Amino acid sequence: MFDRSVQLSSRHHGRKKQMKQNNAGLLLSRRDALVGGLGAGTLALPFIASAQQAWPNRPITMIVGFPPGGQTDFAARILQQGLSSALGQGVVIDNRGGAGGNLGTDAVLRARPDGYTLLAGNANPLTINPHTFQGMTIDPLRLTPVGMMLKSSLILCVHPSVPAKTPQEFAAWTRQQDGGKGVNYGSGSAGSLTHVAMEMFKNRIGNPPMEHVPYRGSGPALQDFIVNRFSAMFDGASVMAPFIRANQIRGMLTTGTQRIPAFPDIPTSAEQGLQDFSFTAWVGLFGPPGLPDEIVQRLNSALNQAVQDTAVRDRITAQGDEPGGGTAEELGTTMHNDHARWGEVVRANNIRADA
Repeated sequence: MFDRSVQLSSRHHGRKKQMKQNNAGLLLSRRDALVGGLGAGTLALPFIASAQQAWPNRPITMIVGFPPGGQTDFAARILQQGLSSALGQGVVIDNRGGAGGNLGTDAVLRARPDGYTLLAGNANPLTINPHTFQGMTIDPLRLTPVGMMLKSSLILCVHPSVPAKTPQEFAAWTRQQDGGKGVNYGSGSAGSLTHVAMEMFKNRIGNPPMEHVPYRGSGPALQDFIVNRFSAMFDGASVMAPFIRANQIRGMLTTGTQRIPAFPDIPTSAEQGLQDFSFTAWVGLFGPPGLPDEIVQRLNSALNQAVQDTAVRDRITAQGDEPGGGTAEELGTTMHNDHARWGEVVRANNIRADA
């Protein structure tokens, strides 16, 4: 028995020794194959460089948190080809509508920060929803800004039957309607930028009596607007443009710092005597939290290249919007400033997305 145990133990140690020798030989052969007569430090640099240059090596997904057809979807699709050409890879648009844009935002917040999942996001879900959705658990400010895709002044429009031509005249006219009960105004949805903007406007003109009528989208709201089911509404220039041109509604003021080239006869809010009432709607390109700086820089460069295309700029300006561009830092500043601005308005007027 003793001799058999010694024999087994000897065989066991022999196998272990042979395995160590084999492993050592394997490691040595791998090292020889990698080095190939070059210094290890010389070899490491090409590996690092090739890893950085590898992105992107497959299609990129751009999530839009809204159904096809809206302004955010328009921005994504008009810049899709330019981004693809500049990056050398396809850009696939993925519409994930729901919860006022929160579903699309959440998807990008959860995505790997590898540059293959991006968000075309607008001001509403990123700067207003955190204040208007009760119990919202996601934080859009954690997104990585890449660059501005387009901007749009809002236009305050009234029905042609409204005689007022200025905000002051509108406030006085409103107080005379329905025995002093005022008038209704519409918006694309409760808690939207179009809703919040009107509440801010009311504050600026002395809070005349106006009742909010929310809709499920700007399209249904505008259909009721043109048949005079309510008297006034804010929305983006590109949304209002066809109805203004058809004389179905009338523009009273724009919220930008300058007049809109497509509508040069509509004065700005500052020209109409309103103080601190200049802002824009916007669509920006964002990545997940932690997106590496080198990828941000490449994406920003590709976006600026796409925005400079003459055909793209002409299509954007023709509908009353303004082409984007600029740095990632500028988009980040805009997002944070709007987050603070709209938070104050929401709290002051007790605005909720489910109201």
